[in-house]
Formats: sequence, C-alpha cells, structure tokens
Amino acid sequence: MSTIQWFPGHMSKARRQVQENLKYVDFVIELVDARLPMSSRNPMLGQIIGDKPRIIALNKADLADSSAVKDWIEYFEQQNFITLAINSKEEYTAKRLTTAAKKLMSAKMARDSERGIAHTTLRTMIIGIPNAGKSTLMNRLAGKKVAVTGNRPGVTKGQQWIRTNKELELLDTPGILWPKFEDQLVGLKLALTGAIKDDLLPMDEVTIFGLDYFLRHYPELAKKRYRINDEDLDLEIPELIMELTRRFGFRDDYDRFYSLFVKDARDGKLGLFCLDRVGDYKE
Repeated sequence: MSTIQWFPGHMSKARRQVQENLKYVDFVIELVDARLPMSSRNPMLGQIIGDKPRIIALNKADLADSSAVKDWIEYFEQQNFITLAINSKEEYTAKRLTTAAKKLMSAKMARDSERGIAHTTLRTMIIGIPNAGKSTLMNRLAGKKVAVTGNRPGVTKGQQWIRTNKELELLDTPGILWPKFEDQLVGLKLALTGAIKDDLLPMDEVTIFGLDYFLRHYPELAKKRYRINDEDLDLEIPELIMELTRRFGFRDDYDRFYSLFVKDARDGKLGLFCLDRVGDYKE
C-alpha cells in the first residue's frame, strides 16, 4: 500500500491553537464520523486536551449502520463518556447536545448557583478531523449560517467564537489530523468516507478495499447496487472491478468505476454501513 504523506503545516498550527485555547472552554465536543467511530478519532486527542470533560458525538448517523452505532455508543459509555449519535443537519440536534452538556457540567452549574450566578453559559470547543461535519453542526447550534461548510476536508481555516444561545458558546477550530497512521487500514477508511483529500491515496486501492469490505459485511447492499450475481463472487476483487467497469459501459476506464463506487459510499447510495466494528477493538 502507498505511503500517505498527509500532515501539512497548518495541521500543526491548528493543534497548537487548540492547546492554547483549552483554558477558555469548560468542555470539549469530540466529533467523529458514525461510519467509522474509532478510525475517525484523533489518537492524539487525549494528550492534547488532557482531563478536560468531553462529549463524544457520532455525526452522520443517518448514513451509518444503526446496529453498529448502538454498539459504539455502549462501548464509549462504558468508558464513562457521554455519547450521542447525531445528524448535524437535524434541528433537534442542538437541543440534544445542549442537554448533554448540562448533564456533563452539572457540578459546575451547581457551584455557580451556590455563588449566586443565576445562569451559566457553558463554553465548548468542537474537535474533529476534517469533513466530520463541524461547520454544519456549528451552524445548527447557532441557528444560522456562521461557519463555512463544504463536502471536502479542510474547509475551516481559522478560529472564531460563536454565541449560539444563552446556554452554549462555541469556539470553532480547524479539523486536526495526526502525523501518521499506525494502521494503514485507517487511511483507506478515511479516504473512502472523504476525510482526507482524494489525491493522497490511489482510488483503486480505496475501491478494492471498499468493495471487498461491503461484500464481506454488507453483501446484499453491494450486490443490489452493482447487480453482482453469484458467479461474480468467484472473481478476485480486482477482476470483479474490471467486470463491473465493462458492465457499466465504462469499457476499460476503471477510474470511472472508482469514482462511482467512492461517491456511492459517501452519498449513502450503497446503503447504511459502518467500517469499524466494536469487536475488533475490544481487548
């Protein structure tokens, strides 16, 4: 598999910004992709934020396998994290996150009340990898468009404080990646869901990984979408891709099939899925 060089200078700057501003927030919202709840977590986050209270929000739950998401919520809650499956585009999300924040920070709010502070505005920072949906979530919490959004990594470039309501105030931060993959499989998962730029990893490798994964874990979804029959399943994945490319009328233009498959996965046209399974991460 190709070596991925994917840690540009602005990522190091973003990490420093987060560390410098942690003292201004009460808690952190860790935003991950519900389709890969572990692979989309920054493994450096613990050392970056230390013991700052945290909520884990599994975003894009509308695109994820609900059974797997349920398992992940249970997994994180066993580690004493308040965990929510959300769709940042839904209006109800703001209320759910605000309620979770008040639960997490109940002790602080009680102390403020004892000191005669009638109302506590909680300050938070949303941290996640690029394209996890931070800007969309911030717009939802604010009830208006306050952050630039886009279906590509690296849209958010700077930092800004955003007042959402009387209960929450948010600090925007760019997505933070980590310097290298300990497991190259993580790179394939992130590439398939659009968390890293498409030119960082060959789409043939991403497609081979993705189609193989779907045929092993979600065979009916792949078979239905690409009209794969039982005889096709006897083929090796690269051979199957060649056959499907011809079947779709692309002749030998395999790049067209790679683009089709990756777009289908990202847009949910393949169906609901999860690329991480709890059983693979339990000791």
